[in-house]
Amino acid sequence: MAHSRDVPATEFSRNFARYREEAIAEKIIHVTSHGRVIGAYLSASEAAHYEQLKRRERQSLIVGELPSDVVSAIEAAEYGVEAK
Repeated sequence: MAHSRDVPATEFSRNFARYREEAIAEKIIHVTSHGRVIGAYLSASEAAHYEQLKRRERQSLIVGELPSDVVSAIEAAEYGVEAK
């Protein structure tokens, strides 16, 4: 997992250049306000990783192309019951 650092929003805005450089090393700078994360500044590598995850999230699967054991598991699944 990428390293991260929490920084108050006012500190982040006053010292943006410093945190821009830190994001390269730290990967993620969480910007906070009143103790809550309100945003984040990502390094280029973390932003690329995020985009890759978002693309993967939108992939469609064709049921006819799934292995039979996966189809059987889906058919046997019960709503609201945790898998063991």
